[in-house]
Amino acid sequence: QRKRVREKGKLGLSSYFKNIDDGANVALVTDVGVRASFPKRLKGMSGKVSGTRGRFKLVEIRDGNKLKTFIVHPIHLKKL
Repeated sequence: QRKRVREKGKLGLSSYFKNIDDGANVALVTDVGVRASFPKRLKGMSGKVSGTRGRFKLVEIRDGNKLKTFIVHPIHLKKL
């Protein structure tokens, strides 16, 4: 996924420390500037934040009929 010209370079601190409340609906948007081992099929999926683990968020995503929980850094999450 390509970044636009103004988004390239060093990460903004506001995106790194953004607050996302529990119960919020979010979309998974991988930030290429941060190393993360995401399953490719999760890119662009949406789910619900169910809790936190340290700085990371627990995101519940429906994969087919099964509900799965992923631990994701908020920099890869976008509020819907």
